[in-house]
Amino acid sequence: MKDKKSKITGFALVLFGGALWGFTGTCGQWLFTYKQMNAEWLTSVRMLIGGIIMSSLAIVLQRKSVKGLFSKKADITALCVFAIAGLLTCQYAYFKAISYSNAATGTVLQYLSPALIMLSICVKTLRLPRLKEAIAIILAISGTFLLATHGNINNLAISPSALIFGLLAAVGLALYSLLPGKLIASWGSITVTGFGMLIAGIVFFIATKTWTINQPMDIQTFIFAAIIVIFGTVVPFTTYLKGVSLIGASKASTLSCVEPLSATIFSAIWLKSKFTPIDFIGFAFIMSTVLLLSINKKTDVQKEVENAA
Repeated sequence: MKDKKSKITGFALVLFGGALWGFTGTCGQWLFTYKQMNAEWLTSVRMLIGGIIMSSLAIVLQRKSVKGLFSKKADITALCVFAIAGLLTCQYAYFKAISYSNAATGTVLQYLSPALIMLSICVKTLRLPRLKEAIAIILAISGTFLLATHGNINNLAISPSALIFGLLAAVGLALYSLLPGKLIASWGSITVTGFGMLIAGIVFFIATKTWTINQPMDIQTFIFAAIIVIFGTVVPFTTYLKGVSLIGASKASTLSCVEPLSATIFSAIWLKSKFTPIDFIGFAFIMSTVLLLSINKKTDVQKEVENAA
């Protein structure tokens, strides 16, 4: 009975975290559309404040892990690589993709990451994709093609910038999934994610000279930015990671499909984003790759992600 209750709690936490990520992506779209929000400013502030909050939690809850993490040069180097190549690339490219398109399109393109992880494993192990993996690749490519062109190779249905940043977000998410495996196994997810986010926030804050960006700020802009920082970073990361600990990474990765579903629903109903039937087919193709690579018998992709998580 206790195990069943834990599983139900785990499912609920993962779904809640995924839905929040989708909702706050739509909040980002609202800011870009109606408040001329600067993506560099939003990314910098989100990661810096979110990193401060999460690293503070780590100091309180996992003090020994924090000391251990920063006692080894190799781990500090690995943390910095994860922060820049994984967290920063993923977050910045994601918001840029949304700014050039909408929350649903940016989120779905980001979910090409399992196919990219699978391809990297095939290259690493010098083998060809298996049947299920080959089907996933075809679905991923077909879905991206439909989203980008609506089936007309001579015409782009979304801007080149949206496509480029959407694909870059997928690369970032793949690196975010693969890079911190040993660190998290040694020092815990809150510590690694919190300080990774803090490092990425500081680096991006300095690199973009965020303090010089003239970002108009009124009460609505402040509220929506705060929602993205708190309910798009701190809350979903902690609830999702807790859910993963209760039900496992495999089930959690399948349930995380609620994020693009949430983004699509909020984007369509709240912000009146227009989608065609071909868009939904493209969405379905790309999300099918996630389901295909995460259900039934564990594939090398699942094992690799679980080893990194």
